[in-house]
Amino acid sequence: MEQSIPLTHLPDNTLYGEGDVFVLFGELFGRGYATGLIDSAKAAGMTIVGITVGRREDDGTLRALTDEELAQAEDNLGGKIINIPLMAGFDMDAPEGGETPTDMLKEMTLDNWQEFKLDWDKVDACREIGTARFTGALKEVMGALAVHIPAGKNVHFAHTMAGGIPRAKAFLAIANRIYKGRGARHMSSQALLDADLGKLILQNFDEVTANSFGHLLEHSAELRGKIEADGGQVRYSAYGYHGTRVLIGGEYRWQTYTSYTQGYAKMRLEQFAQTAWDNGVKATVYNCPEIRTNSSDVFAGIELSLLPLLEALRHEGGGAWVDALWAECQALLKDDVSLESVLKTVQDYQQSDAMQPFYNFTAWPMANSADQVDMTVGTSQDIVALHSNRKVLVSDVLSQHVVNATGALIFGSSGAPDGPVLWLDHDMVAQHLIKAN
Repeated sequence: MEQSIPLTHLPDNTLYGEGDVFVLFGELFGRGYATGLIDSAKAAGMTIVGITVGRREDDGTLRALTDEELAQAEDNLGGKIINIPLMAGFDMDAPEGGETPTDMLKEMTLDNWQEFKLDWDKVDACREIGTARFTGALKEVMGALAVHIPAGKNVHFAHTMAGGIPRAKAFLAIANRIYKGRGARHMSSQALLDADLGKLILQNFDEVTANSFGHLLEHSAELRGKIEADGGQVRYSAYGYHGTRVLIGGEYRWQTYTSYTQGYAKMRLEQFAQTAWDNGVKATVYNCPEIRTNSSDVFAGIELSLLPLLEALRHEGGGAWVDALWAECQALLKDDVSLESVLKTVQDYQQSDAMQPFYNFTAWPMANSADQVDMTVGTSQDIVALHSNRKVLVSDVLSQHVVNATGALIFGSSGAPDGPVLWLDHDMVAQHLIKAN
């Protein structure tokens, strides 16, 4: 793609209603984007059906949920869960008696990881086994799902699978150097991609984040045909990230978090949606703005792109609710710190010389640079320090509003989506929040 394709209007739900079925293709854990979409589905009266990725025993064996785990997961979801382990990725798979990719990394250390070599024939064998395991389980899930879909009802498949970093002991320390290292501790993210460790991670990202969507589209085809033959319609959505437009210098401008190594898998995810769309299947990847989640906290500075939402809300019309939100966020800062000064710091960061090379959509995802990391991590740390409580941040408040807004936008758009890949920028998020509140 040469440029992003934004959603340009506030969509209304024109498809889903009471008794239609919402399928969450990815287990619901903690805080994250999916909660907003699920809330919209529940508000429309849809029946919620989920899956589980299963749980690993100490020896690596993948199992279904226990009765207690299942009850807790279903309570968290607010719906029925099909208890067939559907964990994507191959980092814990191996031939009988052989090593998993995670096992292969046991001798890797912080000192030798760049030179550490993997046996790619063995890795490929694990990948084939992992794919076969996943698709076999997926066929079972599709059979079990069919009984939950009444004739004539519409179905929404919401793909939420992402991630795939192998559980290597040394990786957290490596990640801290790659994503947070400043000065003498800085290390280019390209160094990770050039190493065997990085190549393995990219492969597993593909399996978890992207190929799982391709498998869903393929293995739900028979069920999709039956639903449509019975008079229902089927839609697919997936969560992408490919940068978004935020308000910079008074105009909405595309920007991104750097370095986002999972970006290659996110583009592959978009390609699956495009292929499905070309074949007449309504599948759309929605590229969402940054939020802080449990999984994103390793990426220091990702929240900096979230803070300009406050300015977007005033830019799009403001009002009493917006003023109250500004006051709520101001109250989280130290007494001698103004919210305006924090936003000025973010604007200075976004317009700094160090960041300009990274506003290049066609080059995404770019490797980081020493100046960029120093600016990103430093600005993030400075802003966190301005809060009264480092564990209660303005970005946390805004994240929840973005989750709610993107959920509603995806839900409304999915009935009659504009295309296979759409960007949800801060202007649409702000407009929705103003209208909804």
